[in-house]
Amino acid sequence: MKKRPRIVLFAYSEVGCVCLEELIKSGAEIVCVFTHEDDPGEEIWFRSVKEIAQKHGIPVRASSRLGAEDIKFCRDLDPELIFSFYYRALIPKEILLLPRLGAYNMHGALLPRYRGRACVNWAVLNGETRTGATLHVMTEKPDGGDIVDSEAVEIKFTDTALDVFLKVAEAARAITERSLPALEAGTAPRTPQNEAEATYFGRRRPEDGRIDWNKSAREIYNLIRAVTHPFPGAFADIGGRKYYIWKARPAEGSAEPGSVVSLKPLVIGAGSGLLEVLSIQPEGGKEGDSLT
Repeated sequence: MKKRPRIVLFAYSEVGCVCLEELIKSGAEIVCVFTHEDDPGEEIWFRSVKEIAQKHGIPVRASSRLGAEDIKFCRDLDPELIFSFYYRALIPKEILLLPRLGAYNMHGALLPRYRGRACVNWAVLNGETRTGATLHVMTEKPDGGDIVDSEAVEIKFTDTALDVFLKVAEAARAITERSLPALEAGTAPRTPQNEAEATYFGRRRPEDGRIDWNKSAREIYNLIRAVTHPFPGAFADIGGRKYYIWKARPAEGSAEPGSVVSLKPLVIGAGSGLLEVLSIQPEGGKEGDSLT
């Protein structure tokens, strides 16, 4: 039986987990997995790439940043295929050029739209109704390489970013399953991206969750569901105290932006419409459905 190509995998988060599982299920020849140690300051909602790899006897290497030692290590592995599934560090050009069959990345959006970081959170925040996953050739230009395959998923009006992440992960799994044979054979299609349709979004920081009450209730609602648990959350100062709003819904009506219309249920005025708050938490306090 012909030996399958040697794969070096860079992976993290739930997309990394499901795609690693798919490669293992297929019997792929994974010679090493590069991943990250979990950040103790981050709410970890996803499974561990490291644990899955170790369970299956695959060597694991965890580097916060890929340097000269890692480049040499990869070169000695003599990979024929490289995959990056939600790996967070920049992979040097010297590594990307190693495999004869190419290096490929799984992006959590429908390229060429939503290139960059936090693409699922941005899609929810912007009120999109669909996104997806895209497998593309890795180049020095982030998320700019030729597309191998993609799959769309629906974003429902009630979906949080976590809901969408899980849908995107399953889309990534499906792409990995159907694309792997052609990638191993060197016959996978490559479609150049249309640069005229490209959009780019940068990383999001916790302070970007501040609510602007002058925006419409719908826009505020989209922000809340884009950054609610397990992300840092949307917040505002109400009555001189900082509150995190974890769940809400837009409602009809009008009032001065930021003014409290009622306490039970908690309703706050916006630039257009009203926001009914369903879950709120004072800084340092407990989460509930009312101001405390």
